[in-house]
Amino acid sequence: MIDIVPIASGVQLSTTTFLPEGTPTGRDVLLTHGLASNQRLWFGAAEALAAKGHRVVTFDQRGHGQSSKPDNGYDMATVADDLALLVEALDLDQPLIGGQSWGGNVVLEAAHRHGANISGAVLVDGGFLQLRRQFPDWDDCARALAPPPLLGMPLAEITSWVESSAADWPEAGRQATLANFEARSDGTIAPWLTFERHMTVLRGLWEHDPAAIYAEVETPVLIIAASDSAEAHARKSPIVDEAVAALPDASVHWFDPAHHDVHAQHPDAVADVLHHFI
Repeated sequence: MIDIVPIASGVQLSTTTFLPEGTPTGRDVLLTHGLASNQRLWFGAAEALAAKGHRVVTFDQRGHGQSSKPDNGYDMATVADDLALLVEALDLDQPLIGGQSWGGNVVLEAAHRHGANISGAVLVDGGFLQLRRQFPDWDDCARALAPPPLLGMPLAEITSWVESSAADWPEAGRQATLANFEARSDGTIAPWLTFERHMTVLRGLWEHDPAAIYAEVETPVLIIAASDSAEAHARKSPIVDEAVAALPDASVHWFDPAHHDVHAQHPDAVADVLHHFI
């Protein structure tokens, strides 16, 4: 069941809690999503972690899903503080925090800023994203990475695309991807994250320099890296290796071949890796 939780920054965050049967025997876990995504992509892994005894909470970040959608506050410091304030609001006990893609960078920043309140951080194919290395100029980044014009696309068309591009995913993962969009009464879709807010989030990610804080992150960090080809692995591995070497306490687990949304594609396997890390 979705709960709307107000936090001290003034926004309300949509959360879902997964409880084990009986008394929890594991750790509190807080999981979040990537840019233009939503918490439901974590549901399969969250259910599997709960079955292992952990209390798991997933949430939509500001601007996404059913959470508040202010026009500002998408810089990395603010969204990382949102996460820490949610830990406080939910009274989570030294949780493991995890995030995918942009959410990985958010989790890394939260671990840097609020490390005393968490037990560890999991960065799922993110956390090491450094867009300014690829795009020194913001305008070049904006042009290259602006989202496609999906507003008004027929729901049937986006459904067909998801079914074909994620054919090897669990059905719940495909449905979670479709939950990135509002299904409108006229048969078209609208992204929950508007174009303008998407670009503001992207700017916050472009401005973030994870390498500048690696050495100061004292909590244990697990990087789950995914690549869909040998070429992709070769491009990504030096960046991942740099992060692992610079972080004081870090390890990496590769999924090859796997999608960027590996947590939705292989939820049980990702849950096993998180459980082992805990």
